[in-house]
Amino acid sequence: MFTSVDDVSARLAETGYLASPAVATTVFLADRLGKPLLVEGPAGVGKTELAKAVAEVAEARLVRLQCYEGVDESRALYEWNHAKQLLRISAGRDETWDETRTDIFSEEFLLTRPLLTAIRGEDPKVLLIDETDKADVEVEGLLLEVLSDFQVTVPELGTITATRRPFVVLTSNASRELSEALRRRCLFLHIGFPDEELERRIVRLKVPGLDETLARSVVRVVGALRAMDLRKVPSVAETIDWARTLLALGADTLDETVVRDTLGVLLKHQDDVLKATAKLDLDAL
Repeated sequence: MFTSVDDVSARLAETGYLASPAVATTVFLADRLGKPLLVEGPAGVGKTELAKAVAEVAEARLVRLQCYEGVDESRALYEWNHAKQLLRISAGRDETWDETRTDIFSEEFLLTRPLLTAIRGEDPKVLLIDETDKADVEVEGLLLEVLSDFQVTVPELGTITATRRPFVVLTSNASRELSEALRRRCLFLHIGFPDEELERRIVRLKVPGLDETLARSVVRVVGALRAMDLRKVPSVAETIDWARTLLALGADTLDETVVRDTLGVLLKHQDDVLKATAKLDLDAL
């Protein structure tokens, strides 16, 4: 998919994703080695967007498994279309059970979910397993089978093996520790908050109407907020939202009134807003 690290950076940039050297290098290695990529970091720094950008670059289908507490094999892998099976059984009342069973446990009645969908077919795919840390520990056992051999066993149909492996991205906010077995199968990448220069470039790219001076001020204020002891510091996504907010309001500069009135775009807890209002010194930035 990629010829070099520089090729990764250039092609991701064409989609609007500005990758740091560490991100570009790890994506290149994941592609070259055929290894899943485990991306950790705080919410809103571009983990999910990375998978979307890779899919766009590769002209691949993005297959997404959104993890949450209670997600199970039927939602992640496959399940049978029970309603359709019952209709088939009712229609074949003169058949023996063996004849009916052979029919109802066939491809026609199989409902594929993200993991099975990703390993079937010849078309290029990017498999995004999003917020892996929110899934139950039992789901990791299922992921181990899929990510080790890129195959799935359906008892009624046998083993289905990928003929073309997908590019796999697992994301995690580190709300719980993932197993060492899962980590060993992946290349690891941590995406933190970007440095000031990279974040300014991201803001300018995503909010092209914002002038250079205001973009610098926005990034500096966000950096100052991240240095505070807040319940939830603003991520890159909030930085972009704030820049769009200022543009929509027609603000040319940042003053105390503008910042105070728009802090709710950056901060999501009232105690954080109060603390920022008391401590933020615009003159010092």
